[in-house]
Amino acid sequence: MDQKSGTLVEWLAPLAFILCTGWVTWHMPAFILDWGGHGDQLAAHFERTDVAPGMPVVMGQYIDIIDILAFIGIPLTAIWGVMTVRRAAMEFEAWGPLDRLSVFIGRVTMLLIVLLTSVMLYEVFVRYVLSAGTLWANELSLWLACFVFLCAGLYAMQQRSHIRIFILYDMFPRPIQRVCDIISTSLIVLFAFFLCYGGYGEAFAKFARWELFGSAFNPPIPATVKPMVLIVVALVAVQSVVNLISDWNAEPVKHTAADDIDEDEIERLKKAVGAE
Repeated sequence: MDQKSGTLVEWLAPLAFILCTGWVTWHMPAFILDWGGHGDQLAAHFERTDVAPGMPVVMGQYIDIIDILAFIGIPLTAIWGVMTVRRAAMEFEAWGPLDRLSVFIGRVTMLLIVLLTSVMLYEVFVRYVLSAGTLWANELSLWLACFVFLCAGLYAMQQRSHIRIFILYDMFPRPIQRVCDIISTSLIVLFAFFLCYGGYGEAFAKFARWELFGSAFNPPIPATVKPMVLIVVALVAVQSVVNLISDWNAEPVKHTAADDIDEDEIERLKKAVGAE
């Protein structure tokens, strides 16, 4: 990993992924309708929300050329992103295929935070300066925040930065620590299994009928967030297993309060502001 992190290409891939995924998500009713989904009510909703109603249809009755290109673009931009993502200096050193995917999703999450902040700032400006508040900004912020929260959890798992209590763990010899790691990973996998097993039916039903939020803007928050919860939790479980394997032969680490201080990052900040 001697290649520089933070290059333009590294951020173009997540941006392209967000654009493709956002388009397909908003136009998902077209895919559901043409692939055997619900009828009149969903069709009426799609007619109201279609961003490009004049585009020529290339599949079925609703899917147009932009929908197809965006749909194809999702896996292509994801592969591009996984191949071009680079580990930053402060990030964890593990760098397997799933680690790269998790870090790429982390980059997507970072851009979603920028988008979320922009939407909130726009709403504050138009509401309190122009006295012309929107109907969509609050719910779009909520929708984006759901995805940020979920995807950040996967990134945190890959980075080993989730909340952990080390008081007893650090007292154990390495073999006992491995036993603790196995137990904690097993509990994560067990939780993910039962969550997916118990929630799959409801998630599929919400997605298949494209359940909406029931407001003026009416985004498909239930239809998208519920399946996303199951997908991300499953990925977190897989990442926890990868972490267990990757860290199996790692040397014991004694955790102190100084672990929260990134000396390299402090030095870079000092240089950036000319403090040295």
